[in-house]
Amino acid sequence: MHTYGLRFDVNCSILFTELPLLKRPAAAKAAGFDGVEFWWPFAEPVPSDRDTDAFVGALDDAGVTLVSLNFAAGDMAAGVGCTRLNALYGNREDDVPACAQDELAAENLKLAADEAARIGATVLVEAINSYECPRYPVVSSDDAIAAIDRVDADNVAFLADLYHLARMDEDLPGALDRHGDRIGHVQIADMPGRGAPGTGSVVWETVFAELADKVDGGWAGLEYKPTDPADSSSSFGWLGE
Repeated sequence: MHTYGLRFDVNCSILFTELPLLKRPAAAKAAGFDGVEFWWPFAEPVPSDRDTDAFVGALDDAGVTLVSLNFAAGDMAAGVGCTRLNALYGNREDDVPACAQDELAAENLKLAADEAARIGATVLVEAINSYECPRYPVVSSDDAIAAIDRVDADNVAFLADLYHLARMDEDLPGALDRHGDRIGHVQIADMPGRGAPGTGSVVWETVFAELADKVDGGWAGLEYKPTDPADSSSSFGWLGE
């Protein structure tokens, strides 16, 4: 769906969860979206939904692009055609120096980037707010860029999750202006509450204007909680404003 000069996709691990996993891509398409993203689709509880072929088939049948996936904590099934892979940085350990942990993270991100490069994919590094994840060390856009700069790879980029940045009181237009050329993907939710745009305090007209200038037609993922969790499609009214 295109609006505000942006191309939006739906995160089907937080929206359309009232439906079985394999039905969510078609629901997103019916709601007017050409792209979807997921967190860990193969970790969902229904055994038949863990089958990679069935998952890819559901995407193909719906005619949607798989925009982004998280790396799994263990082995993620390969070959699902996704070119944006979110590598969560990990939590701090008390008994290991922070510098050593950052060095290890850079090494692991490099390994991931090298493998991702084989299929033309980008590894994403996300900042997450410290209120919900107090041991996660990458809590700002500057933290994320610093982590990316420690990796000797061209295909590691910033995942700008605007909910987490706003939760940490970042100036969103300022962060997008500073780091726009480093952004590999954007995710959107209002703050507080992680609801749809217009349910919180973020001034979205200003943010969307900055995004449209920086991401130039790239995907922006809707990663918010629907007001009515039994009817996710009712949460898209703001897109017509």
